[in-house]
Amino acid sequence: MGYTLAEKIIKEHIVDGEMIKGTDIGLRIDQTLTQDATGTMAYLEFEAMGVPRVKTEKSVAYIDHNTLQTGFENADDHRFIQSVCKKHGIYFSKPGNGICHQVHLERFGKPGKTLIGSDSHTPTGGGIGMLAMGAGGLDVAVAMGGGAYYITMPKMVRVNLTGKLNPWVAAKDIILEVLRIMSVKGGVGKIVEYGGEGVKTLSVPERATITNMGAELGATTSIFPSDELTREFLKAQGREEDWIELSPDEDAVYDEVIDIDLSTLKPMAACPHSPDNIKTIESLAGQKVDQICIGSCTNSSYRDLMTVAHILKGKTVAENVSLAIAPGSKQVFNMLALNGALGDLIAAGARILESACGPCIGMGQSPNSKGISLRTFNRNFEGRSGTADAGVYLVSPETAAAAALTGYLTDPRTLDTDLSGITLPEKFLINDNMIDAPASAEEAKDVEILRGPNIKPFPKTVRFLYNIYVNALLKVGDKITTDQKKKKKKKKTKDKKKIK
Repeated sequence: MGYTLAEKIIKEHIVDGEMIKGTDIGLRIDQTLTQDATGTMAYLEFEAMGVPRVKTEKSVAYIDHNTLQTGFENADDHRFIQSVCKKHGIYFSKPGNGICHQVHLERFGKPGKTLIGSDSHTPTGGGIGMLAMGAGGLDVAVAMGGGAYYITMPKMVRVNLTGKLNPWVAAKDIILEVLRIMSVKGGVGKIVEYGGEGVKTLSVPERATITNMGAELGATTSIFPSDELTREFLKAQGREEDWIELSPDEDAVYDEVIDIDLSTLKPMAACPHSPDNIKTIESLAGQKVDQICIGSCTNSSYRDLMTVAHILKGKTVAENVSLAIAPGSKQVFNMLALNGALGDLIAAGARILESACGPCIGMGQSPNSKGISLRTFNRNFEGRSGTADAGVYLVSPETAAAAALTGYLTDPRTLDTDLSGITLPEKFLINDNMIDAPASAEEAKDVEILRGPNIKPFPKTVRFLYNIYVNALLKVGDKITTDQKKKKKKKKTKDKKKIK
């Protein structure tokens, strides 16, 4: 019996346990990433371990979440993280360099390697053939210190892609179809592995869109094979030496198989308030739209934004629509500026945001009251946008651009624009001047960790000498989101005399 693609990587990295599904296994981690909303605590935890240099092959800290510096706290956190990186052997991606998952795909990801990150959308790296998983900050700190990352050995799901996408149907529509089939709980305890002839029709950025939203399935991770298209992407990034070929064995056995004919898919949307509430755009057509946001780690690649620029070129955003666009990385931003596409977006009436997470995490661009917002993001939980009563729809860049022009949810297939010329460049613009390399081991001795008043040292602890048994303080219901808010219930009573 052969191995699946994910099982092959697990087999090469397992350091504790056996590959028996449902049992705990420990994996050696090659790469780690953090973002600044979770990174500060992760690095305090790493400091507390007393390990002078990270023991991973590559660790990178990104500043992409708390980039609005409206007080000293965020700036102090960033300065602290930068100094920790310089001292302990970690690469530092400055604010403005881009979203962690987009930049890591471009500049650091390697097929066949393991990656954990203190962000739930780290599985984006599966688009390049990595075993990439979201983890807690302490897990990342342990991995940087040379410790194993423990997971339950997952079941394997094969999503078999056949055929080819029709014009105006996008990679976003593929993952929305998977979410429709599996639901937001269907991937729990599983790795979703994509295969079939249809894979050869999808570029690395398109694959990354799909693996990024695999997080919404609840899956351990998602992964694509590393093939000639992967090699072309890495070559265009000046990193062809990082490429290796990776594919499952022909006799690999999967616990579950899902077949999707790409030629049958239509443009779709995840309707409020869950990523698996899927409907076709044609069934939603005519719904008035107030706001459109294009970007996030799901859909902010060069290919995505070139497509949007091509659709908007020479046209004007609808009168009552606010359109905001955030390039996923400085590389994408700079290339759009140099080839004229950025000018087309600005001329059409788009508001250009910095290369950061921004509206995806509720950091600006909250819609109006009861507003309808179309977003190319990965989550549409109630209240996540910053407006409690807003309705957020998750769509492809093509669908978002179509709605931006009409002011209504519009099936992009009704547009007359020709998208056949949108391709990836043979060579991306390489400029890593916003990535700081760490100091050498010798130089690191003189590096001072910079702490502002909001940075407190991690408390010294001792090993527990006995077990502690306590009652649970909170019992929650099913399907809890990252933006869950407790709804107050009104007290009911028939006997007012008992109220004092």
